[in-house]
Amino acid sequence: MAGFTTVRDLGSNHDLALSLRDAVNKGHVPGPRIYAAGKSIATTGGHADPSNGTNQALRGDPGPREGVVNSAADARKAVRQRYKDGADLIKITATGGVLSEAKSGQNSQFAAGELDALIEIARDYGFKVAAHAHGTEGMKRAVMAGVDSIEHGTYMDLETMKLMRKKGTAFVPTIIAGRFVAEKADVDGYFSDKVRPKAKAIGPLIQDTFARAYKEGVPIVFGTDSGVSPHGDNWKEFVYMVEAGMPAAEALTSAMKKGAELIGVEAQLGSIEAGKLADVIAVSGNPVEDIGRMQYVTLVMKDGKLYKQP
Repeated sequence: MAGFTTVRDLGSNHDLALSLRDAVNKGHVPGPRIYAAGKSIATTGGHADPSNGTNQALRGDPGPREGVVNSAADARKAVRQRYKDGADLIKITATGGVLSEAKSGQNSQFAAGELDALIEIARDYGFKVAAHAHGTEGMKRAVMAGVDSIEHGTYMDLETMKLMRKKGTAFVPTIIAGRFVAEKADVDGYFSDKVRPKAKAIGPLIQDTFARAYKEGVPIVFGTDSGVSPHGDNWKEFVYMVEAGMPAAEALTSAMKKGAELIGVEAQLGSIEAGKLADVIAVSGNPVEDIGRMQYVTLVMKDGKLYKQP
């Protein structure tokens, strides 16, 4: 209803997003077209280790099936497990993260050999690979290994920007997530003592990184990390991108044509033309003149079916 007819879901436990994807596809529930990664892949103690923050007596030792790897062999097995689970793409956490119960939000968390093995098998199975990354070194390793996108990219430096531009690696900035966690870091008790300082330090930086990356010609694709901030507020990302210097028309294209290309479905989605799926939204007013109009979605059509109209 917020006007997003196709989304990537970059990580959920217990195959939740995969099940929701299937339910939407079968018509059991209305929803966007979902391309889901299933359980994201991490290292022991890394950003997507599902046992982080769990009582030590209950943690166990999660492995590739649970999305935790510590060798090239583990990495291969984890990708094959995602294939077995029915995932549409692979998500890795190349560096520490803000909301995980761990000290660092930016340390590198995969060795180069692990990344190389993971990418190799992902390509064998036709998977795109998205990499969560805040810290510079982990980001560079992921880009060099051949990931398709960097999500967040907070501490991206000029060298990394040039490398991404050269390799065609997409940058998905998720400015809204950074701004949301920075705001909530000032609310006592909203985050744990481990998370709060990371949210306060990392959150405010993403919009500035986006501005510099856009000027350097890094390929930009719209993304929000919604679920960190409330679902339905996704439109705010357009506003933040324009605030940081991207023309409104380019911001819109980053969510349509560029988004479809990143998922690998540009033959079916991303533009309105003969032969493509009829995904159409309308807003009141002209968003190229006022990008804030994207919050006023008056019509939503997905695959030719109307879900919302004036």
